[in-house]
Amino acid sequence: MPEAGDWQAELRARGYRLTPQRQLVLEAVGELGHGTPEEIATAVRRTASGVNISTVYRTLELLEELGLVQHTHLGHGAPTYSVASHDDHVHLVCRDCGLVDEIESSVVDDVVRRLSAERGFSVDVGHFAVFGRCKACVAS
Repeated sequence: MPEAGDWQAELRARGYRLTPQRQLVLEAVGELGHGTPEEIATAVRRTASGVNISTVYRTLELLEELGLVQHTHLGHGAPTYSVASHDDHVHLVCRDCGLVDEIESSVVDDVVRRLSAERGFSVDVGHFAVFGRCKACVAS
């Protein structure tokens, strides 16, 4: 998770106040690793029961605009949010148990280069997800 002073300074530099809700949402994203807005709202409500889902959505939108969180679609339904990191990674999503794992983006370098060379397509690796079955589910 970004250092507290970093994201607090970023909020203030852009003219936003540091509110308890914003802090709780960012902390919940960090704790969950990958969480849907509903899961984040549930985590926030453990501390602040009055925070509604629209506040969570607005806060996630702002935090993403500031580069503090990022979203990825890891299947059908709501996007999943995680703390933005400087290192791109690829998500591995198990279709059986729902496990989400991360691997370094270099694993897909050949695919990224080929798409660029053959199609002129620039891949946003931070939103890249590979679906399949994890080792534990394959073994069972």
